[in-house]
Amino acid sequence: MMKTMIWGPVMAAGVALLTAVTVAQAAAPRTDEPIQPLPAVKAGNPALVELGKKLYFDPRLSKSGFISCNSCHNLSMGGTDNLKTSIGHNWQKGPINAPTVLNSSLNLAQFWDGRAADLQAQAGGPIANPGEMAFTHKLAVDVLESIPGYVVDFGAVFGVGKITIEEVTKAIAAFEETLVTPNSRFDQWLQGNDKVLTADEKAGYELFRDSGCVACHNGPAVGGNSFQKMGVVEPYKASSPAEGRVAVTKDEADRFNFKVPTLRNVEMTYPYFHDGEAATLPEAVETMGRIQLGRVFNKEENAKIVAFLKTLTGDQPDFKLPILPPSSDATPRPTPFE
Repeated sequence: MMKTMIWGPVMAAGVALLTAVTVAQAAAPRTDEPIQPLPAVKAGNPALVELGKKLYFDPRLSKSGFISCNSCHNLSMGGTDNLKTSIGHNWQKGPINAPTVLNSSLNLAQFWDGRAADLQAQAGGPIANPGEMAFTHKLAVDVLESIPGYVVDFGAVFGVGKITIEEVTKAIAAFEETLVTPNSRFDQWLQGNDKVLTADEKAGYELFRDSGCVACHNGPAVGGNSFQKMGVVEPYKASSPAEGRVAVTKDEADRFNFKVPTLRNVEMTYPYFHDGEAATLPEAVETMGRIQLGRVFNKEENAKIVAFLKTLTGDQPDFKLPILPPSSDATPRPTPFE
């Protein structure tokens, strides 16, 4: 009886220890993978972020009073517009696909050719682009200064004085920095949850990693941290006139080099590539395997890689839509599309 009484607690302790070790092993983060979990959302100045949110959704920053930042970077659609190329003022068709704004703060630069160093530099571009919002920075500021609610908001954040375009773009950038999408199933797997992915999804990641896709699509954003040539093994026949990084550097070596896009939330950000020519993920996987890696994935391999890519969808931005301050009698009226 004494032996049994002693053995019981010892056995129970052993089982408990074994269980604890197993749980600890299962929960151990995978720190040696080329992809890392997304960092937490940056904690910014709440008033600045809220002002940036209003400006992001306000179409009065466009000549027509119809186009806002959210028009081309729709936060209900993966931070893009799901069009091959975006539609701008007077229904002009843009020359390039709108990249997602989600997780864009992790990019080494902004725009496909990297011509803007950061989000603040990018935010002012579309406002003054005649093919996009078709305004000028001065007119945009004039509109904001004619709206009493904005005068109060800018005064509270930046101090009383004239509104500047630098303040406008700083606020928009502060809001965009909050648009991070953590907690994807792949992030959970990286953090040690082995059961969160299916066998096909894990096999898809192994194919993605071992085939060389991670040479460009790596880091927390699974891309966005380098410029690479589109068409390494086989030339890519683009439907867009965009020339890539050469337009910025004027160096012929950069011709057709584009910023590698993030693959976070990629199932939501179709169509794909700078010209939007790949309508679906299977098509994008096939094309990239062929022209970048010199590899033709069979149907089963393609499906597994696509399955993995869908695990990169994280928690989408979730916030209350801003109520925009009303225009005053002095606010310049928009110029409708012709």
